[in-house]
Amino acid sequence: MGGHPGMFEPLKGGGAAVALDDIEISILRSLAVQLLELIGPGAPEPAEDADPLAALFAEGPSEPPSDPALARLFPDAYGGPSAEDEGADPAELKEWSAEFRRFTENDLRTRKREDALAVVRSLDALTPAGDGAAVLELTGELPLRWLGALNDLRLTIGARLDIAEDEESAQLYRLPDDDPRKPMVMAYLWLGGLQETLIETL
Repeated sequence: MGGHPGMFEPLKGGGAAVALDDIEISILRSLAVQLLELIGPGAPEPAEDADPLAALFAEGPSEPPSDPALARLFPDAYGGPSAEDEGADPAELKEWSAEFRRFTENDLRTRKREDALAVVRSLDALTPAGDGAAVLELTGELPLRWLGALNDLRLTIGARLDIAEDEESAQLYRLPDDDPRKPMVMAYLWLGGLQETLIETL
C-alpha cells in the first residue's frame, strides 16, 4: 500500500489523521462512490408545501433488500436464530421487523449516504504533499462519519466475498496471490485496519 502504514493516528486537540498515497485515495474514493450507488437515492425531497410531519412518518420499504450486501447494511431489526431459540414466533418477528424497517430504513439510508459522501468530499479536498502522500485530517463530526462509512464498506465487501462477520481473517491472509478475490480481500483487511485505528483515536 506504499511506504507508510496507512493507519489513523490521534491529532493533538482531538480528531484523527492518516497519510494516504494516490492509490489509496483513489481506492477509498472509488469504494465510497460504489457504496453511494449501492445505497441509492433516499426518500425524494419533500415539496415546499409538504407537511413536515408527514415527511417524518413517510414509509420506507417493509421487506429486507434482496441484494446480500444491502441486506447486511440494512438488516432486520428483530429475528435471527437467537430470537427463534428464545421461543419467539417467526411470523411475529417478521411483522415487527417489517414495521420497524418501514419507519427507520429511509433515515438509515440517508445517514449512510451522508457518511459515504463525507468520505468522498474529504478525499476530494486533499492536497498531495511532495512525496505523493497527502495527510487527511478528520475533526468535528468527520471521524464518526468516516467510521460509519468504513464499517459499511467492510460489511459490503464482506457480503460480496461471503465472509461471515466474525470469520477468522487469518484464512483471508493465506489466499494465494492468483485467487481472484485477493484484491478485494486486501481492501477488506486494509479497511479493517483503518477502522480499528480510527476507533483507537476516538
